[in-house]
Amino acid sequence: MAKKKHMEGTETVNEEKKDPRDEKITGLEKQVEELTKKAEDGRNDYLRLMAEFDTFRRRTAEEKLALVKSAAGDTIKGLLPVLDDCEIALAQLEKSSDSAAAKEGTELIFNKLSAYLKSLGLERIEAKGKDFDTELHEAVTTFPAPSEELKGKVIDVVQTGYTLSGKVLRYAKVVVGA
Repeated sequence: MAKKKHMEGTETVNEEKKDPRDEKITGLEKQVEELTKKAEDGRNDYLRLMAEFDTFRRRTAEEKLALVKSAAGDTIKGLLPVLDDCEIALAQLEKSSDSAAAKEGTELIFNKLSAYLKSLGLERIEAKGKDFDTELHEAVTTFPAPSEELKGKVIDVVQTGYTLSGKVLRYAKVVVGA
């Protein structure tokens, strides 16, 4: 039994004496875990920041495009009265046979302006003889329809309407048959 006690005594001594390298390894393992976690957190923060920046860049580009479209719409809207005046001038020149040169010059200006605005996406709303549509037309007045088939249809156009890239820029002001 003395031997046993002696062995037990050595075991307790061995347990009490820990290898300093084990403590250092445990400390290093903890340090590696912390650094790995920090690196992963940094990577996640980087990815999140890149995603936010991409969203910001896309949103800014969309806002710029909307601003340009809005500005183009406002510019075209400002030119519509000029287009109307050209149409009126052409109609007046058609009635008079005095000056062919003035008629030709006005037609040239009108055609160039129309072609330019059409290239920007401007389309005329054809209304005369069509069914009245509140999405495209604004009824100025109603007039007794000369025939049964003209009821609910556009009899006359007071002011031409236009769309820009499929969106109504100005409603056509019309007279509707009742």
